[in-house]
Amino acid sequence: WKWHCFRPWETYKADISIDVEKHHKPVKFMDKFAYWTVQALKVPTHMFFQRKHMCHAMLLETVAAVPGMVGGMLLHCQSLRRFEQSGGWIKALLEEAENERMHLMTFIELAKPQWYERALVFAVQGVFFNAYFLTYLASPKVAHRITGYLEEEAVRSYTEFLKDLDNGSFENVPAPAIAIDYWRLPAESTLRDVVEVIRAD
Repeated sequence: WKWHCFRPWETYKADISIDVEKHHKPVKFMDKFAYWTVQALKVPTHMFFQRKHMCHAMLLETVAAVPGMVGGMLLHCQSLRRFEQSGGWIKALLEEAENERMHLMTFIELAKPQWYERALVFAVQGVFFNAYFLTYLASPKVAHRITGYLEEEAVRSYTEFLKDLDNGSFENVPAPAIAIDYWRLPAESTLRDVVEVIRAD
C-alpha cells in the first residue's frame, strides 16, 4: 500500500459517535419552508434510487458539496465589498465544501458510475447550484437551514446503508485507497468503516 499524505503509524481511531436521531424541529415559517423543500426533494430521489445506496450517495454528495462553496464564495465577495473580516466563516465553509467533495470522490471510486449516472449528477448539480445561489442571496438563514435538513437526510440515508451492510444485503468490500488516505483509516478498512466516517462528517 502506497501512503500519500501520512505514515502508516499515524492512523487514528476516527470519532464516529453521532446522534442519528438529532432533528431541528421547524418552528418558524422559514424553518418550515426549508424543511418541506428538502422533503419535496427527497420523495423523487427515494423513488428513483430505492436501495441503490452507492448511486444515492453520489447524488447526495453532489448536492452536499454545493452549499459550502456557494456560502464561502458569497461571503468572500461580501468581505471584499465591505472591507471586513468574515470571522473565519469563509475558510470554514470552503473546507466543508472540500470535505463533501471528497465524499463524492470516494463514492465514485466505489460505484464506478455509468455515463447516464454521471449525466444525472451533472444535471442535478447545475440545477441545485443555481437554485441554492439564488436562495442564499435572498436569505442566507433559509439556505443554511436547507443545508441542515439535507444533512439530516444524509445521516438517515447512511444509517440505512449501514443496516444493509450489516445484514448482508450489500457487499462489504475493502475501502478504496482515497478513503484510507483522506480519513487516515487502517489499511484493512472496509466500506462499512468508510460509510461510518462519512456519516459522522
